[in-house]
Amino acid sequence: MSGDIVRLAADATPYVVAAASAYGGTVLAHTQEQAATATIGFGRRLAQRIFGARAEDEEVPEALADVIGDSEDTDNQAALRKAIRKALADDEKLEADVARLIKEARETGIQVTATGERSVAVHTNHGTIATGDRNNLPSGSQ
Repeated sequence: MSGDIVRLAADATPYVVAAASAYGGTVLAHTQEQAATATIGFGRRLAQRIFGARAEDEEVPEALADVIGDSEDTDNQAALRKAIRKALADDEKLEADVARLIKEARETGIQVTATGERSVAVHTNHGTIATGDRNNLPSGSQ
């Protein structure tokens, strides 16, 4: 497997994780609904391109279902990255399409980077993001 595919899968995974976290089991469903953010919408398009668009009641691949169940679990993210890498390695056209999409996203400023335990990556946030053990927001905060 080429290093390009490994890197491409690593680049695509955070977008797909963001979309899976936001959309849950309907991440691969065809819908006219607008995505909450550019990153989530892009991640959904990537997920649908990699795993195929499906009806809302159809099952999603196991690695994607695990991320939907717990998107912060790094083992789930690693399994999803491996599934993406395998899909890219098995289909040269898919690899080229995903590489083009990632390149276009970077050129238009859509980027997601989150590394390490409890890291957070967002495109746009209009609220509070709190991480850590026993982290409680002050009374009246949202």
